[in-house]
Amino acid sequence: MENTTKISSQISGGPRLYLQRQASGLWRYVWEQALQTIVGWVPTLLGIGLRAVLYRFMLKMEGVAAIESGVRLRFAQYIKLGNRTYLDQGTYIHACPQGVTLGEGTLVMHGAVLHVYNFRGLPHSGIYVGRDSLIGEYTVIRGQGGVTLGDRVYTSPMVQIIAVNHVFDDPERPFSEQGITAQGIIIEDDVWIGSGAVITDGVRVGQGAVIAAGAVVTQDVPAHAVVGGVPARLIRKIDGTAPASRGEIFF
Repeated sequence: MENTTKISSQISGGPRLYLQRQASGLWRYVWEQALQTIVGWVPTLLGIGLRAVLYRFMLKMEGVAAIESGVRLRFAQYIKLGNRTYLDQGTYIHACPQGVTLGEGTLVMHGAVLHVYNFRGLPHSGIYVGRDSLIGEYTVIRGQGGVTLGDRVYTSPMVQIIAVNHVFDDPERPFSEQGITAQGIIIEDDVWIGSGAVITDGVRVGQGAVIAAGAVVTQDVPAHAVVGGVPARLIRKIDGTAPASRGEIFF
């Protein structure tokens, strides 16, 4: 959570840059792409079974993981899947290069994007998700500054967890030339994040907290707190004295 140094880089194109952003080397790129081309499209239980066996040759898999057809994996050698992990169709995981780890029993639903996207050499980048968590449909997790989700963390659809921010202090220069900051995000165990919520860089969400749908979280959230709004503010504490009201929208 201390990686606040401004880091800048020029973005340019070309085949070499493309390969650098797809795999750790040319032959690794060829191998990963060939394996996904051969078996990545196969539907039904047959495809899941084939990938459970063959994908072990390009990523780390503990026990048996279920990977649906149409899942895109980049820098697969840095992806670690726990036993009973599930990747739904349309999932995209880009692990460059510190890695993406999904704990035992964690589910990643359709269209979710887990993207480390560390091309600037940030030391704390990576994504770690604990056991029995759920990454909802079309959720985006960007891990340049490092993202840690604990056990039993549930994100509803279209949540954004973004551990990076652009610098735009200089009015004389385009923001794209001023670099970024990446402090990291930590979400502790048993947190529920409602649909469309945004968790911004540098935030820590305490154990058992609930984030209302559409909230934009810019400050730390205490344990067992309900927050909502833009920017998110405390709605109430979860202390067993009152049920959720109809005015609290979470899904």
